[in-house]
Amino acid sequence: MTHPYRDAIFLIERLHRHFLEVVKVELDRAGIEDINNVQALILYNIGQEELTVGELTNRGYYLGSNVSYNVKKMVENGYLENERSTHDRRSVRLRLSPKGLELFGRMSEMFARQISALGDAAITDDGLKDVIKQLQTLEQFWTRQLNLAARRPAPFGTAAA
Repeated sequence: MTHPYRDAIFLIERLHRHFLEVVKVELDRAGIEDINNVQALILYNIGQEELTVGELTNRGYYLGSNVSYNVKKMVENGYLENERSTHDRRSVRLRLSPKGLELFGRMSEMFARQISALGDAAITDDGLKDVIKQLQTLEQFWTRQLNLAARRPAPFGTAAA
């Protein structure tokens, strides 16, 4: 018998993979082959803003090396435009290109369709708010665990990282 904590962790992982598959199917249906599902979600999270790679990673959505690679591919494929900061030449600002804005619109339409279909799945706004509250509490728990682990000495016989 497993504990609900373990069940929740594995369910979160499965849900994430399922959602990425939903995005992939949407891209495939639209005949979009030059961007993958993860890149499409990064693009959607940039949205109408102008951000740096650091700001994307600081939001906690992505790991730095993955973001850098995916941003590079999206620039190469015309979804993002980048511009060096006039104040700090090391910093690059990202924004959606017209092609990126078109995909952002498609993604927004996908979310709107899914939101309208929630009622058919008997998923209510209040139910989702309860789930969000629980997931935020779990996120806070994991943040505390990370902070505690960073302050604990390494176990006997192991080297500190």
